[in-house]
Amino acid sequence: MAERVILHIGSMKSGTSFVQNVLGNNRAVLAEHGISLAGQKWRDQVKAVQDVIGQGGEGQPPLRRNGPWRRLVKEIDAWQGTAVVSMEFLAPRNAAKIELIRDSFDAPVDVVLTGRDLARNLTAMWLESVQNGSATTWAHYLEAVRAEDRGNADGRAFWRHQGLASIAGRWSDAVGPEHFTLVTVPQKGAPADLLWTRFASLLGIDPATCSLGVRANPSIGLATALVLRELNEELAKGDPAAEEGTNPQRYHDLLVKHLLTKRALAHRHAQEPRLGLDARWVLKRGTEEVRRLREAGHRVVGDLDELVPRPVPGVQPSDVSLQERHAAAMEALTRMVQISARREDRNRRRLAEAKEAAQR
Repeated sequence: MAERVILHIGSMKSGTSFVQNVLGNNRAVLAEHGISLAGQKWRDQVKAVQDVIGQGGEGQPPLRRNGPWRRLVKEIDAWQGTAVVSMEFLAPRNAAKIELIRDSFDAPVDVVLTGRDLARNLTAMWLESVQNGSATTWAHYLEAVRAEDRGNADGRAFWRHQGLASIAGRWSDAVGPEHFTLVTVPQKGAPADLLWTRFASLLGIDPATCSLGVRANPSIGLATALVLRELNEELAKGDPAAEEGTNPQRYHDLLVKHLLTKRALAHRHAQEPRLGLDARWVLKRGTEEVRRLREAGHRVVGDLDELVPRPVPGVQPSDVSLQERHAAAMEALTRMVQISARREDRNRRRLAEAKEAAQR
């Protein structure tokens, strides 16, 4: 049986990809120290968490006996040491689902919530939403978040994932304050390895044990974001030439987020203007969130003052010129044609090889 399970539950845009990449790239050395990143690959954790989110709760089908979640739990129970699950979709779960997740394991469960200040997360979450298919403008997104209108999809989604005090309260109540830790994400200018140093302290290892040479997950520039938002708006109108029963939106994650954005346009972030934010209401609301966290008395690795919002340097969408948007759009078209050509060449070679093999 595992000695303990560490659930890194997010929140979104709080360095989760960085932590996950470090864990994944250092599986072997972590195993030597008695630490397992559960699953053969991180995708196994994604599938397992999606499984337990969609099943086992009130009004949901029961968890399958040999489904992804129970397979992951079985693997963890068999590990003689510390097992780690890192998945930001866990953070916004309700109390009943949290109890189900907690009770899945035989070992004690330690929950880690990483959190970043409201100003940086507001800009990051809008940019992420655009990559995920949203056509909401920056102005309307800010309005929805400020109003905290649970009837608005954008506002509701933001606070479900970024209401740190509420998330911390639910999870701490379920596992007990001695098994809950909030890790603050350092402000800009801090050492690049500081977040990992803080996380490693909870694993009980020397942070230098692991290599930090991992793939970066850069955000996108503002010109690219504006082009993607308009693209999402057009795609939402549908494809009149599509065959009945087909839904192009189901391929958005593959075609737009990964091929177009991650592979083709993400590198432009260094040459494009960045989205900025400096609003008094953000400081006020973020400070209130910090006050609630401080009063709750959670164990903190880092400093709650790091969660007090500071101005995010950058510009607004109206400051981005038509020429800058045009440059991003033209590169998007160029890269997608090049990617499509390479994929077409590979497919033609495979067909030719298959035909040649069949004729032998």
